[in-house]
Amino acid sequence: MAIVNVEDARRLARRRLPRIFFDYIDGGAFAEKTRQANEADFGDILLKQSVLTGAHTPDLATHFLGRKFSLPFMLGPVGFLGLYASNGEQKAARAAHAAGTALCLSTFSIASLADLRRATAGPLHFQLYVLKDRLLADEMMAAAAAAGADVLFVTVDCTVTAVRERDLRNGFRSLTHLTPSLMLKLATKPRWLLDIGLRGGRSVRAIDHRPDFGRGILAQAANLSKGIDPSLTWNDLAWIRSRWKGTLVIKGVMSPEDAARAKDAGADGIVVSNHGGRQLDGVSSTIQALPAVRHAVGADFCVMFDGGIRRGTDIVKAIALGADGVMLGRAYTFALAAAGERGVADIITVLRDEIDKTLALMGIASIAELKERGGDIVHHRFGRPGRY
Repeated sequence: MAIVNVEDARRLARRRLPRIFFDYIDGGAFAEKTRQANEADFGDILLKQSVLTGAHTPDLATHFLGRKFSLPFMLGPVGFLGLYASNGEQKAARAAHAAGTALCLSTFSIASLADLRRATAGPLHFQLYVLKDRLLADEMMAAAAAAGADVLFVTVDCTVTAVRERDLRNGFRSLTHLTPSLMLKLATKPRWLLDIGLRGGRSVRAIDHRPDFGRGILAQAANLSKGIDPSLTWNDLAWIRSRWKGTLVIKGVMSPEDAARAKDAGADGIVVSNHGGRQLDGVSSTIQALPAVRHAVGADFCVMFDGGIRRGTDIVKAIALGADGVMLGRAYTFALAAAGERGVADIITVLRDEIDKTLALMGIASIAELKERGGDIVHHRFGRPGRY
């Protein structure tokens, strides 16, 4: 089955993966209303069509996070990519770099940044969950710098882990070792089991040197989750800023007030994100929050965006409403699970082509023009007051 859109990749991933791992990436918090809204609310934003513009192939290159990229989107941090395909982090990074964009590695990764650096020379970023063990957090930042990562994303909306009912049913992050029941479930996916069993990683490399986190992915994932500092405050950002000399981005901002405070705290950028609807269920979709956040920080501050991206039109809408760049999550993870590195390359191509056709049909020659015209070329289906 060819991958011609993100939903195709999702169906293939569901077919290939054990349920415990598919539900981990596909699911959301509580009733999953915010997860659903992240996707659905794009449908309420309408684009302006322009005809007979003589449009040529649009220029999709743009600047964000201090660099010029060939595409207006990058691969965002997703935990345990190495459980979706063997060497999954390396495969995703190579696909991103071949397309002229970046990958951000999650704290919860099978591979380390050093592993990725050995696999590819392209731009790498690191996403940090701030741990109660500040020494380990400091070690992770130092390792990121040593691997040549130039951007640090600090995730701030997971200091308390929400109830994710699918994970509760499956036992993800509560199981610390393989049980007979889980082994039987894994055995129902022989292609996945063969791939991961023979070539996959069996631990979180960043904490392999710490026996207190346990041995094996299940134990390490559970203990690493428990190690996230729930007492994190704005004052702690000063410590991170003093330790990280590269670009610092705060991920998980949904309100104008928090956006302005992140800017004042010395961050170089923010990510408008509700963690894919996996944390506070009932908060607004990210696309609804974006315009007010952009207004709060001004035009020259870097605003990245994630949540609900399933089409190239979604990326166009996010950029029109104030995003400098877009971060993919589930979209490329489904593709990785479906077809490995080729799957990630395919979904990048799908989204690039959709953006290309969308801009051409709107009579827009470049991402730069899309940003410049912004809210003038989108409007809300129900005439919601505001920027658009």
